[in-house]
Amino acid sequence: MHQLHILYIEEGYKGIDRKSTGPYNTNMKSYTFRGGVHPPERKELSNTCSITNIVPSSHIVVIPITQGGAPNKPLVSPGDTVVKGQKIAESDTYMSVPVHASVSGTVKKIEPRLIAGNTEAPCVIIEADGSDTVQTMDVLDPFACTRQEALTRIRSAGIVGMGGAAFPAHVKLNPPPEKKIDYVLVNAAECEPYLTVDERILAEETAKVIDGLAIVMHITNAPEGLICLEDNKKYLIPTIEKAIAASGKEHIAIRLCRTKYPQGGEKMLIKAAVGREVPSGGLPADAGCVVHNAGTLCAVSEAFREGKALTERALTISGMGCQSPCNIRVPIGTIIADLIPEVFQISEDTKKIISGGPMMGIAMMNTQFPVAKNTSGVLFLTEKETELTDESPCIGCGRCIDVCPCRLPPVLMMRALKADELQNAVKIGLMDCIECGACSYICPARVKLVQRFRVGKMQERTELQRQKLAAARAAEAAKGGN
Repeated sequence: MHQLHILYIEEGYKGIDRKSTGPYNTNMKSYTFRGGVHPPERKELSNTCSITNIVPSSHIVVIPITQGGAPNKPLVSPGDTVVKGQKIAESDTYMSVPVHASVSGTVKKIEPRLIAGNTEAPCVIIEADGSDTVQTMDVLDPFACTRQEALTRIRSAGIVGMGGAAFPAHVKLNPPPEKKIDYVLVNAAECEPYLTVDERILAEETAKVIDGLAIVMHITNAPEGLICLEDNKKYLIPTIEKAIAASGKEHIAIRLCRTKYPQGGEKMLIKAAVGREVPSGGLPADAGCVVHNAGTLCAVSEAFREGKALTERALTISGMGCQSPCNIRVPIGTIIADLIPEVFQISEDTKKIISGGPMMGIAMMNTQFPVAKNTSGVLFLTEKETELTDESPCIGCGRCIDVCPCRLPPVLMMRALKADELQNAVKIGLMDCIECGACSYICPARVKLVQRFRVGKMQERTELQRQKLAAARAAEAAKGGN
């Protein structure tokens, strides 16, 4: 079984021979990091499909009131009339970002609904009225306004990291004063199999990506900008170079990285692109870097140039269980089920539905969940594409150590957790695990390593929170005694 698995890896590593759109430096050096795996790419299913704008025929959107950062509170009530771009949820907390209506219409309900991750969360349900009414902000020159005005605009537009983490963009762009930013990296690696939406954004909206990069470089005072993409997308180099030249912006270059998973992880991208390492427990700013997804930079450009809030999301629909793979742009809050069968069709042999990519995405119980700001794709996988075998005992082969991009010993962390030695697992490096799944993918025994690590990290965070609460209560008691 494992031998067949390895052959599958090698087959996938060959990738796709895409045709160039013009002459470029075929000798451009490609960079990489230690470790990683080569799962089958499967990008040929959708990488030539242009992004199509879609509005669900149901005319209903279900918008989670919190989509990154601290929890929000609704600003509207059932029965209210809202317009596209209007704030419908917000918080005063710095680590939060507001959420906007993605269609114009009437608020029907505010209630818990299923979201990605198979949990329920408060959502605003809006029925669209079919009008084209849009509320925008005033156009703002990003190179003439103050830094604080620029950060406020990005927050007001509700922009979060669109690569998956949904971290508030204004927070990432405002590191402590002592953290000097030397590089802004455009994460266009898109290393997850099947997903091609970033590739299409880079091909179709290149100028916006370059403009967003220049804006972020200005805000962070970074002297260099690097557009990082894997070499399976090097056919885009002429398009990118042309857009850079047209922008008139200097100190922006392309950094080609080898096609390998998880090349798109922030720590891996920084290591490959600029040769720096993010310290344990640290952030990219600790290595003098800011990393933003290509889609996020498009949203930044639109927030300034057009006054648009983040109300739409481009994503990939793919998998062998999908009869019509595509890249689409839909209003945030669009229910996946409402796109079937009008936009795409799924086959009866679909065995798994995943929100995100197959390596780090979440398996969903059904299609009744909405597209959120960080929904990069939805996959419909057949039994042939999924790993449904039961795990067997670890044989101690050490292959998980060889492929771990964070240079951790997954087998030792797993053994510590299995022995109920949480603190030992933490000392070994549990909290530095990025949950990329490379270890689980390569494991011949199919041990569910990432699931164990997620549970262990949750236990550690719970324990730290308990200790913090106990310390606060002790401090209050001591204060009362005085």
